[in-house]
Amino acid sequence: MSTALALSINNAALFLLNQVGIEPFVDFAKKCGIESDMDPYPSVALGVSAISLYEMLQAYTMFPGSGYNAQPFFINRIEDKNGNVLESFSPQRRKIIDEVSAYSVVSMMQGVISKGTGRSLYSYGVNAQSIAGKTGTTNDNSDLWFMGYTPQILAGAWVGCDDRYIRFTDNYFGQGAHASLPIWGYFMEKVTNDPACNLD
Repeated sequence: MSTALALSINNAALFLLNQVGIEPFVDFAKKCGIESDMDPYPSVALGVSAISLYEMLQAYTMFPGSGYNAQPFFINRIEDKNGNVLESFSPQRRKIIDEVSAYSVVSMMQGVISKGTGRSLYSYGVNAQSIAGKTGTTNDNSDLWFMGYTPQILAGAWVGCDDRYIRFTDNYFGQGAHASLPIWGYFMEKVTNDPACNLD
């Protein structure tokens, strides 16, 4: 499974879906924060459902979060001009999977970077000891993804169009590894090398 994930061998995803069942898979996705409609067909394992980047980020939080799913939020705190905190916000968290399962997935997703479809990420100068991620290409090269995280930050990149008629026709550049991963790499290079971010 680790090799299949690293190299995006999608037959493994279909095999797992067959073992788990489509309805339990869709139910689990809903528990992870995915609210978009997911048709209960085998193709759901290949990413045919229209899911937002926001939902994907929430679903992925359980891996670096040791099994806890955290709802993304936009404002951390509100301060007045003197630095007094007027209001602070924290994410709603709930346990979705156990810590061992989360660790196993993180380990497999590190393999995507070290030996799989995300190998090119090393050329972007991301200053992090550990990077895990997953490339994704769906629906005739119309949705291209890269979801990745370090121990301190999770980010995602999507390249596509609401109208799936508009898509890449080239199978090389029309991959998450070649269209979305560079966006993530450039962004994370800036974040992880900026002293003001203090990600230690």
